[in-house]
Amino acid sequence: MWMMLQRVAVIGAGAAGLCAARHILSRPNSFAPPQVFELTENIGGTWCYDERVGTYDNGWPIHSSMYRNLRTNLPKEVMMFPDFPFESHLSSFLPHQEVQRYLERYCESHDIRPHIRFNTVVENVKPVVVTAEGEASRTTWEVTSSDSSGRQKTETFDSVFVCSGHYSNPHIPDIPGIENFKGQVLHSHSYRYPEPYSGQSVVVLGAKASGLDISIELAKVGAQVILSHGRPRLTFPLPPGIRQSTPVVAVDEDGRIQFQDGSVSAADVLMFCTGYNFKYPFLDSAQLGLEIQDHVVSPLYRFLIPPAFPSLFFIGICKIICPFPNFNCQVQFALAVLDGSVTLPSRDQMENEVRRELQEKIERGIEQRHLLIMEQDQWEYCQTLAAIARFPPLPPAVRSLYEEVWRQRRIHPEDYRKLNYRMVSESEWELVE
Repeated sequence: MWMMLQRVAVIGAGAAGLCAARHILSRPNSFAPPQVFELTENIGGTWCYDERVGTYDNGWPIHSSMYRNLRTNLPKEVMMFPDFPFESHLSSFLPHQEVQRYLERYCESHDIRPHIRFNTVVENVKPVVVTAEGEASRTTWEVTSSDSSGRQKTETFDSVFVCSGHYSNPHIPDIPGIENFKGQVLHSHSYRYPEPYSGQSVVVLGAKASGLDISIELAKVGAQVILSHGRPRLTFPLPPGIRQSTPVVAVDEDGRIQFQDGSVSAADVLMFCTGYNFKYPFLDSAQLGLEIQDHVVSPLYRFLIPPAFPSLFFIGICKIICPFPNFNCQVQFALAVLDGSVTLPSRDQMENEVRRELQEKIERGIEQRHLLIMEQDQWEYCQTLAAIARFPPLPPAVRSLYEEVWRQRRIHPEDYRKLNYRMVSESEWELVE
Protein backbone atom coordinates (compact mmCIF):
# COMPACT_ATOMS: atom_id res chain seq x y z
CA MET A 1 0.00 0.00 0.00
CA TRP A 2 1.36 3.44 -0.92
CA MET A 3 1.85 5.67 2.11
CA MET A 4 1.55 9.44 2.07
CA LEU A 5 4.67 11.05 3.50
CA GLN A 6 3.96 12.97 6.69
CA ARG A 7 4.46 16.74 6.63
CA VAL A 8 6.06 18.23 9.73
CA ALA A 9 6.28 21.91 10.73
CA VAL A 10 9.23 22.83 12.95
CA ILE A 11 9.01 26.12 14.85
CA GLY A 12 12.47 27.60 15.44
CA ALA A 13 15.88 27.01 13.87
CA GLY A 14 17.92 26.90 17.07
CA ALA A 15 19.65 23.71 18.21
CA ALA A 16 16.37 21.84 18.88
CA GLY A 17 14.78 22.83 15.57
CA LEU A 18 17.90 21.92 13.59
CA CYS A 19 18.02 18.56 15.36
CA ALA A 20 14.37 17.91 14.48
CA ALA A 21 14.98 18.86 10.83
CA ARG A 22 18.10 16.69 10.62
CA HIS A 23 16.29 13.55 11.83
CA ILE A 24 13.19 14.19 9.68
CA LEU A 25 15.44 14.55 6.60
CA SER A 26 17.14 11.24 7.47
CA ARG A 27 13.80 9.37 7.16
CA PRO A 28 12.69 10.12 3.57
CA ASN A 29 10.49 7.00 3.43
CA SER A 30 8.21 8.27 6.21
CA PHE A 31 8.48 12.06 6.12
CA ALA A 32 8.41 14.82 3.53
CA PRO A 33 11.21 17.38 4.02
CA PRO A 34 10.32 19.54 7.04
CA GLN A 35 9.21 23.16 6.90
CA VAL A 36 11.22 25.10 9.50
CA PHE A 37 9.94 28.55 10.54
CA GLU A 38 12.54 30.94 11.94
CA LEU A 39 11.76 34.34 13.44
CA THR A 40 15.20 35.86 12.77
CA GLU A 41 17.49 35.90 9.75
CA ASN A 42 19.91 33.35 11.25
CA ILE A 43 20.00 29.83 12.57
CA GLY A 44 21.26 29.14 16.11
CA GLY A 45 18.45 30.51 18.29
CA THR A 46 19.81 31.75 21.59
CA TRP A 47 23.40 30.92 20.49
CA CYS A 48 23.22 33.60 17.82
CA TYR A 49 24.71 36.59 19.64
CA ASP A 50 23.08 39.95 19.00
CA GLU A 51 24.63 43.11 20.39
CA ARG A 52 21.20 44.80 20.32
CA VAL A 53 18.73 44.57 23.18
CA GLY A 54 15.01 45.28 23.20
CA THR A 55 13.47 44.68 19.79
CA TYR A 56 14.47 43.85 16.20
CA ASP A 57 13.77 46.30 13.37
CA ASN A 58 10.44 44.52 12.79
CA GLY A 59 9.34 45.28 16.35
CA TRP A 60 9.64 41.69 17.61
CA PRO A 61 11.54 41.20 20.91
CA ILE A 62 15.22 40.24 20.58
CA HIS A 63 15.34 36.47 21.04
CA SER A 64 18.90 35.75 22.15
CA SER A 65 20.06 35.98 25.76
CA MET A 66 23.76 35.58 24.95
CA TYR A 67 26.26 37.98 26.48
CA ARG A 68 29.55 38.85 24.82
CA ASN A 69 31.96 36.86 27.02
CA LEU A 70 29.73 33.86 27.68
CA ARG A 71 31.52 30.54 27.61
CA THR A 72 29.76 27.20 27.88
CA ASN A 73 29.48 25.72 31.36
CA LEU A 74 29.46 22.21 29.88
CA PRO A 75 32.43 20.76 27.99
CA LYS A 76 31.97 20.16 24.26
CA GLU A 77 32.47 16.42 24.88
CA VAL A 78 29.09 16.15 26.64
CA MET A 79 27.42 19.06 24.90
CA MET A 80 27.59 17.75 21.34
CA PHE A 81 24.89 15.96 19.40
CA PRO A 82 25.95 12.30 19.84
CA ASP A 83 26.33 11.81 16.06
CA PHE A 84 28.15 15.10 15.37
CA PRO A 85 31.31 15.90 17.36
CA PHE A 86 32.80 19.37 17.78
CA GLU A 87 36.16 19.91 16.05
CA SER A 88 38.75 18.06 18.13
CA HIS A 89 41.29 20.93 18.28
CA LEU A 90 38.89 23.14 20.26
CA SER A 91 39.21 23.40 24.02
CA SER A 92 36.47 21.79 26.14
CA PHE A 93 34.71 24.98 27.28
CA LEU A 94 33.83 27.14 24.33
CA PRO A 95 32.96 30.77 23.70
CA HIS A 96 29.42 31.08 22.34
CA GLN A 97 30.75 31.94 18.86
CA GLU A 98 32.16 28.39 18.56
CA VAL A 99 28.80 26.83 19.46
CA GLN A 100 27.17 29.02 16.81
CA ARG A 101 29.78 27.85 14.28
CA TYR A 102 29.12 24.24 15.30
CA LEU A 103 25.38 24.67 14.68
CA GLU A 104 26.14 26.24 11.30
CA ARG A 105 28.32 23.22 10.41
CA TYR A 106 25.54 20.87 11.58
CA CYS A 107 23.06 22.77 9.42
CA GLU A 108 25.34 22.65 6.33
CA SER A 109 26.36 19.02 6.70
CA HIS A 110 22.72 17.86 6.84
CA ASP A 111 21.63 20.35 4.17
CA ILE A 112 18.91 21.85 6.38
CA ARG A 113 19.08 25.49 5.22
CA PRO A 114 16.90 25.05 2.09
CA HIS A 115 14.05 23.95 4.38
CA ILE A 116 14.15 27.04 6.64
CA ARG A 117 11.96 30.09 6.09
CA PHE A 118 13.81 32.97 7.74
CA ASN A 119 12.28 36.21 9.10
CA THR A 120 8.99 34.37 9.47
CA VAL A 121 6.72 34.63 12.47
CA VAL A 122 4.42 31.74 13.37
CA GLU A 123 1.21 33.45 14.44
CA ASN A 124 -1.14 30.55 15.02
CA VAL A 125 -1.01 26.77 15.29
CA LYS A 126 -4.44 25.18 15.31
CA PRO A 127 -5.51 21.52 15.45
CA VAL A 128 -8.14 20.47 12.92
CA VAL A 129 -9.82 17.12 13.48
CA VAL A 130 -10.48 15.39 10.15
CA THR A 131 -12.98 12.53 9.90
CA ALA A 132 -13.11 10.57 6.68
CA GLU A 133 -15.94 8.09 6.12
CA GLY A 134 -15.23 4.67 7.59
CA GLU A 135 -11.89 5.80 9.04
CA ALA A 136 -10.77 6.84 12.52
CA SER A 137 -10.59 10.62 12.93
CA ARG A 138 -7.15 12.18 12.80
CA THR A 139 -5.72 15.60 13.62
CA THR A 140 -3.99 17.86 11.15
CA TRP A 141 -2.46 21.22 12.02
CA GLU A 142 -3.10 24.58 10.41
CA VAL A 143 -0.02 26.75 10.76
CA THR A 144 -0.44 30.45 9.98
CA SER A 145 2.77 32.42 9.49
CA SER A 146 3.72 35.83 8.15
CA ASP A 147 6.91 36.87 6.41
CA SER A 148 8.91 40.09 6.78
CA SER A 149 6.56 42.00 4.48
CA GLY A 150 3.58 40.92 6.62
CA ARG A 151 2.19 38.49 4.01
CA GLN A 152 0.20 35.77 5.78
CA LYS A 153 0.07 32.15 4.74
CA THR A 154 -1.79 29.18 6.23
CA GLU A 155 -0.55 25.64 5.55
CA THR A 156 -1.57 22.20 6.75
CA PHE A 157 0.78 19.71 8.44
CA ASP A 158 0.45 16.28 10.02
CA SER A 159 2.58 17.22 13.00
CA VAL A 160 4.17 20.23 14.67
CA PHE A 161 7.45 20.36 16.62
CA VAL A 162 7.64 23.36 18.95
CA CYS A 163 11.37 24.19 19.15
CA SER A 164 11.13 27.86 20.05
CA GLY A 165 13.28 27.60 23.19
CA HIS A 166 12.59 29.01 26.63
CA TYR A 167 15.36 31.58 27.15
CA SER A 168 13.77 34.62 25.57
CA ASN A 169 10.90 35.75 27.78
CA PRO A 170 12.46 37.14 31.00
CA HIS A 171 10.89 36.20 34.33
CA ILE A 172 10.79 39.20 36.69
CA PRO A 173 9.61 38.31 40.20
CA ASP A 174 7.25 40.67 41.95
CA ILE A 175 9.13 42.95 44.38
CA PRO A 176 7.02 45.36 46.46
CA GLY A 177 8.10 48.99 45.99
CA ILE A 178 10.32 48.33 42.98
CA GLU A 179 8.98 51.55 41.41
CA ASN A 180 10.90 53.44 44.16
CA PHE A 181 14.26 52.16 42.94
CA LYS A 182 16.29 55.09 41.61
CA GLY A 183 18.86 53.20 39.55
CA GLN A 184 18.78 50.92 36.51
CA VAL A 185 16.64 47.75 36.57
CA LEU A 186 17.36 45.04 34.00
CA HIS A 187 17.15 41.29 33.42
CA SER A 188 20.21 39.29 32.38
CA HIS A 189 18.41 38.79 29.02
CA SER A 190 19.43 42.39 28.23
CA TYR A 191 22.97 42.16 29.67
CA ARG A 192 25.75 42.09 27.08
CA TYR A 193 29.07 43.13 28.70
CA PRO A 194 30.38 44.32 32.09
CA GLU A 195 32.24 47.57 31.28
CA PRO A 196 29.25 49.95 31.71
CA TYR A 197 28.92 48.76 35.33
CA SER A 198 32.53 49.46 36.30
CA GLY A 199 32.68 51.18 39.70
CA GLN A 200 28.93 50.74 40.30
CA SER A 201 27.14 48.89 43.07
CA VAL A 202 25.05 46.08 41.57
CA VAL A 203 22.55 43.81 43.29
CA VAL A 204 22.33 40.56 41.28
CA LEU A 205 19.23 38.50 42.05
CA GLY A 206 19.75 34.78 41.52
CA ALA A 207 22.84 32.58 41.91
CA LYS A 208 22.36 29.93 39.25
CA ALA A 209 24.75 29.72 36.29
CA SER A 210 24.14 33.16 34.75
CA GLY A 211 23.84 35.00 38.09
CA LEU A 212 27.17 33.61 39.22
CA ASP A 213 28.97 34.10 35.89
CA ILE A 214 27.73 37.67 35.47
CA SER A 215 28.64 38.54 39.09
CA ILE A 216 32.20 37.29 38.51
CA GLU A 217 32.43 39.34 35.27
CA LEU A 218 31.14 42.47 37.02
CA ALA A 219 33.58 42.09 39.94
CA LYS A 220 36.47 41.85 37.47
CA VAL A 221 35.70 45.34 36.10
CA GLY A 222 35.51 46.82 39.61
CA ALA A 223 31.77 46.67 40.31
CA GLN A 224 30.69 46.02 43.92
CA VAL A 225 28.30 43.07 43.69
CA ILE A 226 25.75 41.85 46.20
CA LEU A 227 24.71 38.35 45.09
CA SER A 228 21.22 37.93 46.52
CA HIS A 229 19.68 34.45 46.51
CA GLY A 230 17.56 32.03 48.51
CA ARG A 231 19.72 28.95 48.01
CA PRO A 232 22.07 27.51 50.63
CA ARG A 233 25.04 29.84 51.06
CA LEU A 234 27.74 29.24 48.44
CA THR A 235 30.75 27.80 50.24
CA PHE A 236 33.37 28.13 47.50
CA PRO A 237 35.63 31.20 47.39
CA LEU A 238 34.05 34.11 45.49
CA PRO A 239 36.31 36.80 44.01
CA PRO A 240 36.77 40.01 46.01
CA GLY A 241 34.01 42.46 45.17
CA ILE A 242 31.18 39.93 45.56
CA ARG A 243 29.34 39.36 48.78
CA GLN A 244 26.36 37.09 49.29
CA SER A 245 23.07 38.14 50.74
CA THR A 246 19.60 36.77 51.44
CA PRO A 247 16.74 37.36 48.92
CA VAL A 248 15.51 40.88 48.15
CA VAL A 249 12.10 41.39 49.79
CA ALA A 250 11.23 45.00 48.94
CA VAL A 251 12.46 48.44 47.88
CA ASP A 252 12.01 51.17 50.50
CA GLU A 253 10.47 54.55 49.73
CA ASP A 254 13.95 56.11 49.65
CA GLY A 255 14.96 53.61 46.94
CA ARG A 256 17.16 51.41 49.15
CA ILE A 257 16.90 47.65 48.85
CA GLN A 258 15.65 45.53 51.76
CA PHE A 259 16.89 41.97 52.19
CA GLN A 260 15.23 39.08 53.99
CA ASP A 261 17.73 39.15 56.87
CA GLY A 262 16.70 42.75 57.66
CA SER A 263 19.73 44.42 56.10
CA VAL A 264 19.27 47.38 53.75
CA SER A 265 21.53 48.59 50.95
CA ALA A 266 21.63 51.34 48.34
CA ALA A 267 22.57 50.26 44.80
CA ASP A 268 23.04 51.71 41.32
CA VAL A 269 21.77 48.65 39.47
CA LEU A 270 19.29 45.87 40.16
CA MET A 271 19.90 42.92 37.84
CA PHE A 272 17.48 40.00 37.67
CA CYS A 273 19.13 36.66 36.85
CA THR A 274 15.84 34.99 37.62
CA GLY A 275 15.26 32.78 34.61
CA TYR A 276 12.65 32.78 31.91
CA ASN A 277 8.96 32.10 31.34
CA PHE A 278 7.41 29.65 28.93
CA LYS A 279 5.54 31.59 26.29
CA TYR A 280 3.82 30.25 23.19
CA PRO A 281 1.75 33.11 21.75
CA PHE A 282 0.87 30.95 18.72
CA LEU A 283 -0.88 28.23 20.77
CA ASP A 284 -4.34 28.23 22.33
CA SER A 285 -3.55 26.30 25.51
CA ALA A 286 -7.21 25.72 26.49
CA GLN A 287 -7.94 24.18 23.11
CA LEU A 288 -4.93 21.87 23.52
CA GLY A 289 -5.90 20.80 27.04
CA LEU A 290 -2.70 22.37 28.39
CA GLU A 291 -1.92 24.71 31.22
CA ILE A 292 0.92 27.05 30.28
CA GLN A 293 2.26 28.98 33.26
CA ASP A 294 5.51 30.90 33.73
CA HIS A 295 7.50 27.83 34.76
CA VAL A 296 5.34 24.81 33.93
CA VAL A 297 3.62 23.41 30.87
CA SER A 298 1.32 20.54 31.80
CA PRO A 299 0.24 17.84 31.18
CA LEU A 300 3.05 16.71 28.87
CA TYR A 301 3.55 12.97 28.54
CA ARG A 302 7.28 12.24 28.86
CA PHE A 303 7.82 16.05 28.95
CA LEU A 304 7.01 16.06 25.24
CA ILE A 305 3.45 15.34 24.23
CA PRO A 306 0.07 16.88 25.18
CA PRO A 307 -2.06 13.73 25.76
CA ALA A 308 -5.04 15.30 23.94
CA PHE A 309 -2.95 15.95 20.79
CA PRO A 310 -0.17 13.37 20.40
CA SER A 311 1.09 14.79 17.10
CA LEU A 312 2.29 18.01 18.77
CA PHE A 313 5.75 17.85 20.38
CA PHE A 314 7.55 20.28 22.68
CA ILE A 315 11.29 19.74 22.27
CA GLY A 316 13.76 20.87 24.94
CA ILE A 317 11.34 22.09 27.57
CA CYS A 318 13.17 20.53 30.55
CA LYS A 319 15.68 22.52 32.57
CA ILE A 320 19.15 21.68 33.93
CA ILE A 321 19.90 19.07 31.31
CA CYS A 322 22.58 18.33 28.75
CA PRO A 323 20.64 20.20 26.07
CA PHE A 324 21.78 18.87 22.67
CA PRO A 325 21.85 15.16 23.69
CA ASN A 326 18.43 15.63 25.33
CA PHE A 327 16.94 17.18 22.15
CA ASN A 328 18.46 14.36 20.14
CA CYS A 329 16.68 11.72 22.25
CA GLN A 330 13.36 13.58 22.31
CA VAL A 331 13.29 14.12 18.54
CA GLN A 332 14.01 10.47 17.76
CA PHE A 333 11.32 9.36 20.22
CA ALA A 334 8.79 11.78 18.69
CA LEU A 335 9.51 10.54 15.16
CA ALA A 336 9.11 6.93 16.32
CA VAL A 337 5.66 7.89 17.66
CA LEU A 338 4.75 9.48 14.32
CA ASP A 339 5.98 6.63 12.13
CA GLY A 340 4.08 4.13 14.28
CA SER A 341 7.06 2.23 15.70
CA VAL A 342 6.10 3.45 19.20
CA THR A 343 2.50 3.13 20.35
CA LEU A 344 1.40 5.60 23.01
CA PRO A 345 -0.94 4.74 25.89
CA SER A 346 -4.49 6.15 25.80
CA ARG A 347 -5.10 9.82 26.54
CA ASP A 348 -6.39 8.97 30.04
CA GLN A 349 -3.40 6.79 30.85
CA MET A 350 -0.98 9.49 29.69
CA GLU A 351 -2.74 12.17 31.73
CA ASN A 352 -2.77 9.96 34.83
CA GLU A 353 0.92 9.17 34.49
CA VAL A 354 1.83 12.87 34.21
CA ARG A 355 -0.37 13.73 37.19
CA ARG A 356 1.20 10.96 39.26
CA GLU A 357 4.77 12.05 38.41
CA LEU A 358 4.08 15.70 39.26
CA GLN A 359 2.32 14.68 42.47
CA GLU A 360 5.34 12.60 43.53
CA LYS A 361 7.62 15.58 42.92
CA ILE A 362 5.37 17.90 44.94
CA GLU A 363 5.35 15.35 47.78
CA ARG A 364 9.17 15.31 47.68
CA GLY A 365 8.93 19.05 48.40
CA ILE A 366 9.72 20.30 44.90
CA GLU A 367 8.20 23.71 44.23
CA GLN A 368 5.82 24.28 41.33
CA ARG A 369 8.41 26.41 39.50
CA HIS A 370 11.00 23.62 39.67
CA LEU A 371 8.83 20.80 38.31
CA LEU A 372 10.57 20.80 34.92
CA ILE A 373 14.07 20.72 36.40
CA MET A 374 15.63 17.39 35.50
CA GLU A 375 19.17 17.31 36.93
CA GLN A 376 19.80 13.68 37.98
CA ASP A 377 16.58 12.38 36.37
CA GLN A 378 17.76 13.28 32.89
CA TRP A 379 19.86 10.15 32.39
CA GLU A 380 17.14 7.64 33.13
CA TYR A 381 14.76 9.75 31.06
CA CYS A 382 16.99 9.64 27.96
CA GLN A 383 17.70 5.95 28.57
CA THR A 384 13.96 5.21 28.66
CA LEU A 385 13.24 7.11 25.44
CA ALA A 386 16.10 5.27 23.69
CA ALA A 387 14.92 1.86 24.94
CA ILE A 388 11.29 2.39 23.90
CA ALA A 389 12.07 3.92 20.49
CA ARG A 390 15.05 1.61 19.88
CA PHE A 391 17.80 4.10 19.09
CA PRO A 392 21.33 4.09 20.61
CA PRO A 393 21.33 5.38 24.22
CA LEU A 394 23.71 8.12 25.39
CA PRO A 395 27.18 6.74 26.18
CA PRO A 396 27.74 6.34 29.97
CA ALA A 397 30.84 8.57 29.71
CA VAL A 398 28.57 11.54 28.96
CA ARG A 399 26.90 11.23 32.33
CA SER A 400 30.07 10.63 34.29
CA LEU A 401 31.88 13.61 32.71
CA TYR A 402 28.82 15.83 33.20
CA GLU A 403 28.80 14.92 36.90
CA GLU A 404 32.54 15.54 37.22
CA VAL A 405 32.15 19.03 35.72
CA TRP A 406 29.32 19.83 38.15
CA ARG A 407 31.65 18.86 41.00
CA GLN A 408 34.49 21.01 39.65
CA ARG A 409 32.14 23.93 39.13
CA ARG A 410 31.13 23.91 42.78
CA ILE A 411 34.75 23.88 43.93
CA HIS A 412 36.31 26.27 41.37
CA PRO A 413 33.59 28.50 39.88
CA GLU A 414 36.23 30.73 38.28
CA ASP A 415 38.69 28.13 37.05
CA TYR A 416 36.81 24.94 36.17
CA ARG A 417 36.67 26.03 32.51
CA LYS A 418 40.47 25.86 32.27
CA LEU A 419 40.33 22.05 32.27
CA ASN A 420 40.19 20.02 29.07
CA TYR A 421 38.76 16.56 28.59
CA ARG A 422 38.74 13.85 25.98
CA MET A 423 36.36 10.97 25.41
CA VAL A 424 38.37 7.74 25.33
CA SER A 425 35.48 5.33 24.77
CA GLU A 426 31.72 5.01 25.33
CA SER A 427 32.36 4.54 29.03
CA GLU A 428 35.56 6.47 29.69
CA TRP A 429 36.89 10.02 29.51
CA GLU A 430 40.21 11.48 30.55
CA LEU A 431 41.61 14.82 31.67
CA VAL A 432 43.95 16.25 29.01
CA GLU A 433 47.00 18.01 30.38
